[in-house]
Amino acid sequence: MIFLGVDTGGTFTDFVLWRDGRLRVHKLLSTPHAPEQAILQGIADLGLQDVCLRLVHGSTVATNAVLEGKGVKTLFVTNRGFADMLSIGRQNRAGLYELQPRRSPPPVPRELCVEVGARLSADGEILEALHGEDLETLLLAITEHRPRSVAVNLLFSWLDADAEKEIAAALPENLFVSLSSRVLPEIREYERGMATWLNAWVGPLVQGYLQRLQSSLGDSRISVMQSSGDTAAAAQAGEQAVRMLLSGPAGGLVAAGFLGEKAGFRRMLSFDMGGTSTDVALLDGEPNLTTEGRIGPYPVAVPMVDMHTIGAGGGSIAWLDEGGMLQVGPESAGADPGPVCYGRGGVRVTVTDANLVLGRLLPDRFLGGEMQLDSAAAETAMLRLARAMRCSMQEAAAGVIRIANEHMARALRTISVQRGIDPAGFVLASFGGAGGMHVCALADALGMRKALVPAHGGVLSALGMLVARPGRQLSRSWVAKLDELMDEQLHGVLEDLAEEAYAALQEEGVSRASCVLSCSLDLRYAGQSYTLNIPWKNKAQAVRDFHRNHARRYGHELDLPLELVNLRVSVRGPATPVRLAAPAAEWPAGPVRHCRAAGEDLPVPCFDRSALALGQKINGPAIITEQVATTWLAPGWRCTVDGAGNLLLHKTEE
Repeated sequence: MIFLGVDTGGTFTDFVLWRDGRLRVHKLLSTPHAPEQAILQGIADLGLQDVCLRLVHGSTVATNAVLEGKGVKTLFVTNRGFADMLSIGRQNRAGLYELQPRRSPPPVPRELCVEVGARLSADGEILEALHGEDLETLLLAITEHRPRSVAVNLLFSWLDADAEKEIAAALPENLFVSLSSRVLPEIREYERGMATWLNAWVGPLVQGYLQRLQSSLGDSRISVMQSSGDTAAAAQAGEQAVRMLLSGPAGGLVAAGFLGEKAGFRRMLSFDMGGTSTDVALLDGEPNLTTEGRIGPYPVAVPMVDMHTIGAGGGSIAWLDEGGMLQVGPESAGADPGPVCYGRGGVRVTVTDANLVLGRLLPDRFLGGEMQLDSAAAETAMLRLARAMRCSMQEAAAGVIRIANEHMARALRTISVQRGIDPAGFVLASFGGAGGMHVCALADALGMRKALVPAHGGVLSALGMLVARPGRQLSRSWVAKLDELMDEQLHGVLEDLAEEAYAALQEEGVSRASCVLSCSLDLRYAGQSYTLNIPWKNKAQAVRDFHRNHARRYGHELDLPLELVNLRVSVRGPATPVRLAAPAAEWPAGPVRHCRAAGEDLPVPCFDRSALALGQKINGPAIITEQVATTWLAPGWRCTVDGAGNLLLHKTEE
């Protein structure tokens, strides 16, 4: 089997091919209007048109549809009196001190909300049955509004899903139907309803896109990266679009954990800088998962990698605000027209243009020399900005870089310092096409003395698609006092969830014997609103672990009974046996040339990363180029090449 990992980003589409025990990488501009076109072009470039592939794909289709508000027309079905559920939400204010907040439009217009009976009590007792009149009203609304999908979210459906299933059976077959009892069978009607609506809102777009891709690739097997860092077969993923909202970034975290383990680093801050955005996360071995994530303004309660995203990338546009202050992002030049130096019609300065003007990018070595950058156009655009700022061209370029770096440093502090974690004890793992340009400056800003620029870092998310494992994250609510439950009862529910996950993986050809199962409980003190996720072995161990974790997280523990809220299982199959080749060179390679860089008195040596030898050391300042990325090794830093081809960076001066 030939394995191909594909990550579709806002600016570039990345490919990593594993064939005959060797890795091959490729990168080309994305086609946002039809993402499958770039994928098919890349497959053609790699000479794989008539080859049966095992393709693992990280897709931005669901993410972009949510962020741009371009989902399909969706009917929202809920209980009588709860049509405003998604509009009211938790009544949290986005700006705590904003006395006159701007009113946001409701997620679902009032005319697309349909109320029915089918009311359950908190104990699962039927208070109001589903009547034929309710179904008639629903069908009339479908005839009138002609939606493409229907989201059904009834109160306490996690206790009894019969009414939701009855509604689904009555709907026309051409509709995409999303049931809360399938999407997220957990307590909290607002979060469950939002996940169900998001799934219905973007589901037809994801399903249609995956079907078009599958039809173009014939017998090739397509899997999709989920937000949890596990993969799922495309046919199943299309029905669970809400679990793909962090599809691409999750791949980068999986690969960062994989390479960090090879390099001997377990505790890392990851920094994934692409053309449009930057994703940061904290890893302690494997990526952390959260059920309190957000995409744009919407909470997403399905398991996803715990990540913070900002609109800062190589394509982020520099501009002056009304007061004449320099700003960078969040607007991006994207793939079309892209930065000015791409020569595709862009006229506004970006972070990539600033790095080129400062001499940190080599115009004839971009994408391994396959794409020539237009230095003159970048300098002309930067000069216009510099005149408006009343400074030199290089001062303006340095200002753009400093502001972009501060945006990203602030994001890294959000997932470390603001959680009581000192980043100095971590390694900064930098990847993405633009990450290597900023890694030293960000490590300096956070007081970090070690950094890692992984092998194939410019396409790391695509590499993550290959090393990720097929898997399922399933959950079920069960609200009860923990001391009133027996271990056997909890084991029974967890086994039922595990069987469901095993069955889904077996449909993909993953054998049960090759899977790894882990179970956990969401627990809280009685009376609390929020929970801690605790690994499950037995009840006594869970109680001890909860008290210890609560004290570590909040600084205290209480003499109160514990309450069970959710049970969770994770089932994962085997990973693709990818191996990274050691550097091929036997002797340290010298620089291929020297070039001028802003702020440096002497010409800066430029190295070809593919020619570097195992153990070779390079002192900054230096530029290290490769096919899919460039690394700026700043003064005061030294890098060493390890056995997997990673660049290990160390601070050399106080």
